[in-house]
Amino acid sequence: MTAELVRGQNHALDRTRVEIRITAGGPVVAAVTLGDQQGRLPGPEAVAHPGAPRRTGIEVPRQAAAEHRLAVDLGALPDSVHRVSVLLALPTGIGALTAFGAAAPPSVQVTGLDGTGLAGYTLTGLGAESAVVAVELYRRAGAWKVRAVGQGYADGLAALLRDQGLPQAAELAAEIEEAVGRGHARAVPAPAPAAANRPDGHTRPRHPASDSAAPAASPAASEHDPSAPDLSAHGPSAHAASAHGPGPTAPIPEGATPPAPSAHAPVDYRHPKRRSTPAPATTPQPPVGAPGDPAPLASPSTPSLPVAGDAAGWSMEERLYNQVWGMFEDLTRSVAAYRSASDFAESRLEQELDTALADPRNRLGTAADAARTAARDRHAALVAQARAALDRDLAQLAAESEVVEPALPPAFARWDSPVWQAHRTAQDRPMALRLGDLHLPEVLDLRIPMLVRLPLERGLWIDCGPDAHAWRGPDPDRSYARRELGSALTDGPPDEAELRRLSLETAVAIAARMLAVHPAGEFAVQVIDPGGTALPALAPLLETGVLPAAPVPGAQGVAAVLEGLTRRVDLVQMAVRSRAADALPPDVDTADQLLIVHDFPHGFDDRALTRLRYLADEGPAVGVHLLMVADRAQAREYGPVLDPLWRSLLRITPVPDAHLADPWVGHAWTYEPPLAPRGSQVVRQVLGRVAEARRERRS
Repeated sequence: MTAELVRGQNHALDRTRVEIRITAGGPVVAAVTLGDQQGRLPGPEAVAHPGAPRRTGIEVPRQAAAEHRLAVDLGALPDSVHRVSVLLALPTGIGALTAFGAAAPPSVQVTGLDGTGLAGYTLTGLGAESAVVAVELYRRAGAWKVRAVGQGYADGLAALLRDQGLPQAAELAAEIEEAVGRGHARAVPAPAPAAANRPDGHTRPRHPASDSAAPAASPAASEHDPSAPDLSAHGPSAHAASAHGPGPTAPIPEGATPPAPSAHAPVDYRHPKRRSTPAPATTPQPPVGAPGDPAPLASPSTPSLPVAGDAAGWSMEERLYNQVWGMFEDLTRSVAAYRSASDFAESRLEQELDTALADPRNRLGTAADAARTAARDRHAALVAQARAALDRDLAQLAAESEVVEPALPPAFARWDSPVWQAHRTAQDRPMALRLGDLHLPEVLDLRIPMLVRLPLERGLWIDCGPDAHAWRGPDPDRSYARRELGSALTDGPPDEAELRRLSLETAVAIAARMLAVHPAGEFAVQVIDPGGTALPALAPLLETGVLPAAPVPGAQGVAAVLEGLTRRVDLVQMAVRSRAADALPPDVDTADQLLIVHDFPHGFDDRALTRLRYLADEGPAVGVHLLMVADRAQAREYGPVLDPLWRSLLRITPVPDAHLADPWVGHAWTYEPPLAPRGSQVVRQVLGRVAEARRERRS
C-alpha cells in the first residue's frame, strides 16, 4: 500500500531500484541532485538535468512535461552519495505558469519498477515559488528512506542549487534553461481541466489531472485486458511522454499548452504545434434550430490549408512526429465533444418527455403528440448541430492526413507507401516506429498512425488467441482492413490457425521495419520457436539471410537463445555502469536485438521463464527488446507468475480490434496491425536491401 506522506514525514524503502513519477498542473522541469551527508553538492557533475540526463544510477527526462518518470538505482550510487533530492522547476517560455501556486499542486509517487506504490506526496501550500525540492531519498544506517520535503524557492532554480552548496549555481541553472529551451518542441503540456456541460449540450472532454494530454507511448486502460497500452504516455514522448516525455501512452502533443478546442470550433491549426497563418475569415450562415433552442454554433475563421511538417521540431522527422500526435489529440477532442453533446441531447429528450407526460391528463390527445414531436425535433436539431461541428473537424483532419501520410519517412509510413520503393539503408537511428493505425467508429476512413518512441521501453505481445478478439463481422466501410488482411475480414471470423499465421506475419513485418530503419549492422533479430511451426512465416527473414539460421526447436533452442541474450544484458549493463564499453568481450554483439518468442509457453521451464522475465525488465535499457507471439489463455497455465510479464508488455492484435483505451477521455480505439497488402513483396524486398547493406558493410 502506498504511504501518503505529509511535509517532513519519512518512510522506509524496501528496495533500491525505484521509479519516481511526477504529475503537475503544467510543464515542469525535473532534476536530481546527489548530495553528501549534509546534502552539499561537490559540483555540477552531481546534478542530473535535461542537459545531462544520466548520472550513475540516475536518469531524468530531457524536456519539460506535465508528467515525468525518473529512474533511480540507489544501489549503483557512489558511497559518497547520501541524499538524492528530486527538484521541480518551472521552465521559461512554456505555457503561462510563473509560480507553482498558479496551478494544481504537483504530486510525487515513489514506486517499484513494477508500478507498486511505495510512497506519495502532494506538494500543497506552494505560492510564488518557481523551484522546489519535492522529496529526497536519503541513506540512514545502511538503509534508504524517502522524506517529503516541499521546500520552495521564489528566486528559482539558481537559488535552490545555491542553497545546496553549489558554487556554480547560476551557470548550471542557465545551462538547464538552455537545454530545456532546445527541447521546447518536445515539451508535454498538462491535461486541460474538465468543463461543465453548457446549455447547448456541448462540453469539452474531461481530462483527469492524472492523465496525459495524448496517447506515447507511454501507456493504460483497456476494455478487455489489463495490458492495453497507455496511448498518452507513448505519444509525444516515449512513450512518448516518458522516454522523452500515441500519444497515448501514449503516447502523445508537444510544445506550449494549447487551449482544448470545444465543439464550438473546428480544429484550430493556429495553436503552437501548427505554425501556419490562417486564411481570411468567412462568415457562413449558421444552422437554424428549433424555437427555444440554444444559439447556433458560431463559425470560426477558416483555417489555413494543412502542410506536412507544419509543427514544432528541430528536424522534419520530429515535426512530422509531433504533427501526427497533434492529429490524434485533435480527433480525440472533437469526438469527445460530439459524444458529450449527443449524450446531453438524449438526457434532455428524456427530461422533456417526462415533464410533458408527468400529468396523466396530458398523456393522450393532440397536446401530448405535439409535446413529443417538439421534444424529438429539438433533440434532432441538437444532434445534427453536434454532428455538423464534428464533420467540419473531420474534414480538416482528413485533409491534413492526405498531406501528411505521403510525406512520412519509412519508420512512420505504411507498407503501401511509395517511400519504401526508394528506400535505402538508414544512416541514423529513427526517433519512433509505426506499430499500426488507430481509428474511432465515428469516422472509419480516418486513421491516425500509432507511433511509439524508440528504443522500445515496453516489449510487445501479439495476442494470437481466438478468445482475445471480439469479432464484429464484415464491414463494407473497412476497405483498408480488408486490403491489409485479405479474406480474413470478409468470410467470417478467422480460425485459430489463421490467427497464428497473421500474428507471425505481424511479427515479421514489425521486425522487418525495425531492421530497415536502423543503420546496417546496428539491429539484429533472434527467434525462439520450440515447436518449429514458425518457419513458413519466417521465410522472408531466412531467405534473405537477415536471420542467419532457422531457430533450434525444443527446450535446447529456448535455453541457448535466452542464455546468450541474458549474458549480453549483464555484460553491457556492467560496461555502462563502469563506463568501460571498450572492455566488452569480442563475442558480444552490441547491436540492438529483437527477440521474437513464438509458441509460448511451449518449451519453457521455470529457469527459462525467469530469464524471459529478466529480459523483459532489464533488456530495453541496453537494447534488447521482446516481441511475444502467444495465446493469453495458454499462458495462464503458469498462473499468476506470468501476470507481471503480461502487464508489462504492450498488447497488439493481428486483426483489427477495439481493445485500446486512451486514459485522457477513455475512447476505445480500434487498432489495425502493420501488415503489408496481401500479395505484396515489399517486406521481402526491404529485407533484401537490409541484407545487401550488411554485406557491403562487412566488405
